Amino acid sequence: MRIRQRFEQQLEDLRGDVLRMGSMVEHELHEAMVALETLDPERARSVIALDSEVNQTRFDIEEKCFGLIVTQQPAARDLRSIVTVMNMIIDLERMGDQAKGIAKVVLHMVQSPDIPRPAELRQMGIQVARMLNQTMTAYAHDNIELAHAVAEQDDEVDALYAHVFGQIMAHMASAGTPAKIEATYEALRAARELERFGDLATNLAERVIYMVTGRFQEMNIDREDLIG
Repeated sequence: MRIRQRFEQQLEDLRGDVLRMGSMVEHELHEAMVALETLDPERARSVIALDSEVNQTRFDIEEKCFGLIVTQQPAARDLRSIVTVMNMIIDLERMGDQAKGIAKVVLHMVQSPDIPRPAELRQMGIQVARMLNQTMTAYAHDNIELAHAVAEQDDEVDALYAHVFGQIMAHMASAGTPAKIEATYEALRAARELERFGDLATNLAERVIYMVTGRFQEMNIDREDLIG
């Protein structure tokens, strides 16, 4: 196999590694959401264990990236592909951390199983999982149109988070005891983890667009930043 062909195969293998890591994070989120819906502490603990595997995968891929940079000295599009991978795996690791955060919430909530969990929490979980899946598809096929579509969905996640926030604040106001207020706050923590997961999915979509076009476009802009 010629040197160029071998290098192109290594780049494709690297893409496969990232897609597998994306699948791992998607599975971790799924398990965290099931644990949240069922308040299953054992499932929550399994999510925490899964997160360690995600973290190790990030380090393994990162090592491969450094190896390619040192040995191949890539330029232009090839270097952009490797840099994209290095940024994506950081965000994927952080998304795993958000899933782990939900699992930790579950371990607190099992102590107060009567605490309300707004229906929008489940909707948020479905939406951000879809965003991650679509981003990985966009990455697999260099599909910038799909990457743009993923970023546009983040507003829906933010709207769901606002609904959850309002419901939980209202419940906390009538919770009574400090212990109940603290327990109710755990549901808000879960919503915040999901909202951040959606933000990171948007980051991934931005990286895909950069890899394909060579232009970095920030799409996850806080509306308050546009005021004034």
